[in-house]
Amino acid sequence: MSQTNKLGLWVLTALVVGNMVGSGIFMLPRTLLEVASPAGVMLAWGLTGLGVLATALVFGSLVIRKPSLSGGPQIYAKELFKSGSHASIFSGFISTWGYWIGNLAGNIAIITTFASYLSTFFPALTNQQVLFSVGTFTLKVGNALTFIVCTLLLWGTHFLILTGIKGAGKINFIATATKVIGFLLFIIIGLFAFQKSNIVPFVAPRFDDAGETIGLLSQINNAAVSTLWAFLGVESAMVFASRAKKQADVKRATILGLLIALTIYIGISTLVMGMLNQEALIHSEKPLIDAIETVLGPIGAKSLAGLGLISLLGSTIGWIMLSAEVPYQAAKQGIFLSSFLKENTHGMPTFSLVVTNSLGQLFVFSTIFNSISAAFDFVIYIATLSYLIPYFISSVYQMKIVVTGETYNLEPRSRWSDGIIALLSTIYSVWVIIAGTADMKTFALGMLLLFSGVFFYRNVTKLAKQNY
Repeated sequence: MSQTNKLGLWVLTALVVGNMVGSGIFMLPRTLLEVASPAGVMLAWGLTGLGVLATALVFGSLVIRKPSLSGGPQIYAKELFKSGSHASIFSGFISTWGYWIGNLAGNIAIITTFASYLSTFFPALTNQQVLFSVGTFTLKVGNALTFIVCTLLLWGTHFLILTGIKGAGKINFIATATKVIGFLLFIIIGLFAFQKSNIVPFVAPRFDDAGETIGLLSQINNAAVSTLWAFLGVESAMVFASRAKKQADVKRATILGLLIALTIYIGISTLVMGMLNQEALIHSEKPLIDAIETVLGPIGAKSLAGLGLISLLGSTIGWIMLSAEVPYQAAKQGIFLSSFLKENTHGMPTFSLVVTNSLGQLFVFSTIFNSISAAFDFVIYIATLSYLIPYFISSVYQMKIVVTGETYNLEPRSRWSDGIIALLSTIYSVWVIIAGTADMKTFALGMLLLFSGVFFYRNVTKLAKQNY
């Protein structure tokens, strides 16, 4: 790929911010207040922010020290074992498989949410009039229109990306810059509309389904697990490391993107608690829109819904780019199916894009068939490990090279600092995995999803033998 077609610092930063600040920001304030008091929410943001910052620093260090290992945090799984061994190839393949499937399902969640926000301007998308019936199946007008919108967005993004990484990156940058400006304006308005009385009581108990009291520490634990989902995508620049103009830009973009996203998330979730009383916020189906409507009226609500569409559009471009890049880069490392190596004249992974979006199209049918919708929710629910395990793997691999001293010959001071950061990131990753998969059903189903790729592993070993 020519230098002119590679990604610069600001486009990489936009990928990080765009993928992190997606649909979740619109519902997270309500979700957090359900499980924690205002004090618990703020402390959870601080704890998660520090944990993810340590993980982001690990990503940045590994990109610079191991530039040949590009494609995402899951790629380091193969480096934990002897090069070329079955353990190395299998661990690399399985972690890539799980991470790819998790991303694929998440893409469609963003796309279907886009259609939901679009219904604010086009109510026909929620029209319950029956279009036709066949047996027990009934297709409603709104469902059919939603299916068309989701399909057009999916494949429109597909063909946009095929034209080249730089063009798609620029559009993502424009969408991300727009939503960052919009959210900063929301924060400024929120500062003037904030009422201290709405966050009182600042420290208050919460109750579980059995009516048992949940104390502040448990509230922080519950909320911190939820806040982690706001940071999924912090590794986006890392996935595109091989397409960056400078490897140092990947680390800078990761840290800068994280700080921008953290400012937006903490600012908005805190201010919304002061714009709506706690009871109204907990029962709100659209907390940000309800909050801005109390200040600016219906025009403000419409404007925020429009900002949501721009936000989701940027996230769609970024996540589809990332999802196709993951198996493509893994195939280049010899740990994924060789067919994913196919690319067009613009250097874009054509086969990977086609497979990723074709599988995504199956999930788009969730807008028509309730049974498929239930299956989609099921996949999203058990995909937790698909994201958490690669973060853990990266931290452990950083610990490994710190212990062995690899790449640290003339940098003893950096070795100590990187070791401390990697240890903190590892502890944080273990804690979140344990807290996020405490339910054995979730854990078992997550492992089932992760290891469903073994049926394709034989084809991977053939490619690996050619590389070693």
